Amino acid sequence: MKSITLNVQGMSCDHCVRAVEGAVKEAGAAGKVDLPGNKVTVEYDESKVSLDAIKAAIEDQGYDVV
Repeated sequence: MKSITLNVQGMSCDHCVRAVEGAVKEAGAAGKVDLPGNKVTVEYDESKVSLDAIKAAIEDQGYDVV
């Protein structure tokens, strides 16, 4: 398993947390949002899902991964 912390812009509430964590889960990874820090820590298996796919899943929810 690999772990990475991504900066995510546009999150402001509990709905945002659920949307981002849900998108990460649907992509095949596990994510934990730090709302005040505008970050999400993601753990994933590189053999099953790419970092680009995780970023795309978050961006598909309307947030910017920077």
